[in-house]
Amino acid sequence: MVEISHATRLHPLQAGSVSVALADNATRVSLRARLDAISVLSKALGLNLPVKPKSTVTNGSRTAMWIGPDEWLIIDNADSSLTADLAAVKVLHSAVDISHRNVGIIISGKGADAVVNGGCPQDLSLKAFPVGAASRTVLGKIEIVLWRTGENSFRVECWRSFSTYAYAFLQESARDVTV
Repeated sequence: MVEISHATRLHPLQAGSVSVALADNATRVSLRARLDAISVLSKALGLNLPVKPKSTVTNGSRTAMWIGPDEWLIIDNADSSLTADLAAVKVLHSAVDISHRNVGIIISGKGADAVVNGGCPQDLSLKAFPVGAASRTVLGKIEIVLWRTGENSFRVECWRSFSTYAYAFLQESARDVTV
């Protein structure tokens, strides 16, 4: 017997089941330090800097993401004293405020992983990239920091100069995902 299937026609501007939105402004710091400075910096930040790949630690509005063996991206979503907290630390470290360099994009909804995978080759299954995981990776042609904030939500951090590209890329990918 012949089986007939019908395609669902979507308007070209109709969004799928996934939301792509700009994140609120936040304070962002690129932190570099040796292992012997981690405890002092953790105390100043009010959270334990993560030391394992893909890991994050959150306390209140502040999150630290492990980006490399001696590198973290710190995001604080509240009006914060983040840079002042780090300036007061007397151990060797580098803390650069990159708040105006980066833009955050939130991808949420059932199928958010498929939207991100539209341009990111990383395995985003919950087993390989669980809630709280973060890593430096690529989206299309650009470098991003990807953070899984929930089972069906991600935050993409990219440079401001690439934000239009990343936002449009993710919106287009969201149109193709129907769940």
